[in-house]
Parts: sequence; C-alpha cells; structure tokens
Amino acid sequence: MLNERRLEVLRAIVQDYVGTEEPVGSKALTERHKLGVSPATVRNDMAALEDEGFIAQPHTSAGRIPTDKGYRLFVDKLTAVKPMAAPERRAIQNFLDGAVDLDDVVGRTVRLLAQLTRQVAIVQYPSLTRSTVRHVELLSLAPARLMLVLITDTGRVEQRMIDCPAPFGETSLADLRARLNSRVAGRRFADVPQLVQDLPEAFEQEDRGTVTTVLSTLLETLVEETEERLMIGGTANITRFGHDFPLTIRPVLEALEEQVVLLKLLGEVGDSGMAVRIGHENAHEGLNSTSVVSVGYGSGGEAVAKLGVVGPTRMDYPGTMGAVRAVARYVGQILAES
Repeated sequence: MLNERRLEVLRAIVQDYVGTEEPVGSKALTERHKLGVSPATVRNDMAALEDEGFIAQPHTSAGRIPTDKGYRLFVDKLTAVKPMAAPERRAIQNFLDGAVDLDDVVGRTVRLLAQLTRQVAIVQYPSLTRSTVRHVELLSLAPARLMLVLITDTGRVEQRMIDCPAPFGETSLADLRARLNSRVAGRRFADVPQLVQDLPEAFEQEDRGTVTTVLSTLLETLVEETEERLMIGGTANITRFGHDFPLTIRPVLEALEEQVVLLKLLGEVGDSGMAVRIGHENAHEGLNSTSVVSVGYGSGGEAVAKLGVVGPTRMDYPGTMGAVRAVARYVGQILAES
C-alpha cells in the first residue's frame, strides 16, 4: 500500500488533472498544494506512483495523468463526498416536487442529474418485481366491458380494457373489487398469483368466467410490467469530452444506445449502495474509457431501482458522487410520499 504522503501526491494529481485537463508536473504540484516536501521528493514520489501503475506519462507531455488504477485508489480512499450546498438542495427538491406522475419524476430526475453533473444520466424505472400493489380499481364501461387500473406503491399506474364473456352487474363488480383488494393490496407482485387463484370459486357460476378473465388480465399486467425500463438524458454532455476518449467517442455513444448494456452498467438493484466503476472495470468494451457512478433509490429504505451517470474517467468523483446520492435521496422521498 502507498504511504500517506504518496497518497496525498496522488490526490493532488487527480484533483489538478480533473480541474485543468492538463498532465501534471512536479513543479506545478509543489506550487499549488501544500505537500510540505521539496520538489525533488515529489518527483521521487511521482516516479514511485508511476512504477506502481497509479499514474502514467502521455507520450506528448512531461506531466503525468492518473490511470484507472490511480482513480480507483483515489475513490476508495475518499473520506467524504462533496455535499450539495443548501441552495442546490432546495433547487433539487423544488424541481422534483413539481412532478405530476412517475414518468414525470423519472424524466425530471434524468434532466436534473445531467445538469448537476454535466454527464450522461441514466434512471431506471422502479422495478415492479420489487413493487407491491397499492390498489386495484375496476370500472364498468358497458354491461360486458370493464377497465382494470393497477396502482403500485411506487406510483406507477397501468390501465387495461377487459371484454367480459357475459354482462357483469354493479353488485358483482363491487364484490370483486373488494375481495380482490383485500387479498392483494400491500402484497408483492410475485405473491399475487397464489393469493387470487381460488377467487372465482367465491362467485356464482354465471360470474366465474368474468372473474377469471379479470384475474388473467391482472396477472398478465403484472408480468408485462416487470420488464425493466430506463430513461437516459444528457448524451450531448459526453461530446464535450471528446478529447478524453483515446480513439473516438463512437463506441461510447453506441453502448449508450443499448438498453441491456445500460441495465448491466447500473448493476443489480438489490445492491443499493454507491458503486463507482472506473475504465476497464466496465465489462462492455465500448465503455472502457468511461466511469459509472450509480446508487439505488426507493421508498422506505429498500431500493426499487437505480440511477447514475456515465462520463469520462477524468471526472470530479467527490462532486459527482455527492450529486448522485442527493438526487437518489430526494427521488426516494417523493416515491414514499406519492
């Protein structure tokens, strides 16, 4: 492991390179940072850091830049992420509070993250596999036509039209609505099939066909909606960093178009802590020159989805991690209150 002084030198190199975009020399380091040692000692420390693979010399310059390994150590040794200032926190809250439904929450979150970090923002919709049913509404549109409305704990609303095999009276409809909600409200999606399987038997013979049709529509809706969806924003931000990508920016842009790649990038929802993947730690080759900062969000302590940003490895890690964490916290609060 590096001694504390060399770690300080590495921190200084990362901060300067992120801030200036220029490779960093020992003279500039001693002038800009109170390292408490001579330029010769800093040069020796930089040589040792280079030998160990934490920094490298781009061929055109006398200065040094951090490698993926250097950034990884910098992030691992961060004692604190940069907290958001009070006006920024208020702005986040006011912006997200204006959301009218789940799509709006996700859309606003993507725009906000992209603006705050000036990176590409990715927000996964709450995963319905981890969601619970808040309420099932059944409305009569005609004697043999119903509308089913499924409302989840994360504020998602799904509507389906149902053509019944026979007319279905208001009394039967009210009975079905009450029985259905008494069984499934507050329960996990995965538990619903088991909970409703014998429900048709509670009804008269002539109504059982309609009850079965309603239940199969509900179960189809639950299955359809467990497909993962996400929203991406701020892709134009990455083009500002063209010079940060060794050959071309195209592989990055192509990777960002693939939903499967992005879902893998955010990682498993269950692993809700802050994750930072740097350069070659990203399995997808097109993203080997990027870093990904992601975290889970959700209501009541359990993550239902993830959000994060993608940018060049030359990233303000403390600031980006602080912004991602703050936004995730506010989105979680909104879901809890919705």
